[in-house]
Amino acid sequence: MGAVSEGTICPISWVKETLFPYALNALPDVLATKWDDEKFKTYRDGFPESARSSPGLFEEHVKDLTARDVKVAYLKDLQGYLWEDGYRSHAYSTPVYIDVLAWMDGLALSSATTDAQNTAVAIAIYSSGSTFAQKLLFQHIKDPAKPEDPTAVFDRRDIITAWFDTTNAGPKNESSSYTKIASELQRKPEEILFLSDNVKEVRAAIGAKFHAVVVDRPGNAPLSDADREEFQVVESFEQLDLR
Repeated sequence: MGAVSEGTICPISWVKETLFPYALNALPDVLATKWDDEKFKTYRDGFPESARSSPGLFEEHVKDLTARDVKVAYLKDLQGYLWEDGYRSHAYSTPVYIDVLAWMDGLALSSATTDAQNTAVAIAIYSSGSTFAQKLLFQHIKDPAKPEDPTAVFDRRDIITAWFDTTNAGPKNESSSYTKIASELQRKPEEILFLSDNVKEVRAAIGAKFHAVVVDRPGNAPLSDADREEFQVVESFEQLDLR
């Protein structure tokens, strides 16, 4: 069983430089036209009462949380809602790493002849982003063979067997969240490989008896010598036995 953190499969810079700004740019128009829309209200009403007393205060609160990269569920839910239009209009698509795409292709071939739940490797996603945002990310993967075509995307949701976020699993830095995931997946913790770019998450997963590995990608937070001594570190999925 493999559990993958979103930051290991695509550049974290893309999230911060493309997705975050898109949400902030889209927000004013949404607030002006959909403040009392029933669908939007489900996201709006998840915010603290002080932040939703007016569209202006709401926008300022969202900007502040985004600038500080605060990983609260109500912000992550809103971001997924705002990102959906960008994906569907082809404003952007997910730039998944080549080594991850090769791994996905292998799983897709395996799944073509075997039920996804019974493949040699079952995959779950665990991210601070909402499960809705996770599914958008995997639904709109950029085709590296057609880099100039914004409509050239493909869908790999079919290889994912479970989706976890901080709402249905808990905080990513707490071992209890990983224990809950193992229970939900009906797997022993030691049967699960967790991959993340965040050493605090890896440490928490190890605390829950997961096998956990740090994936060191360009642009990620630098790892100290102590981190490299404490954890197994890889730079590519090619360095892992994920068959």
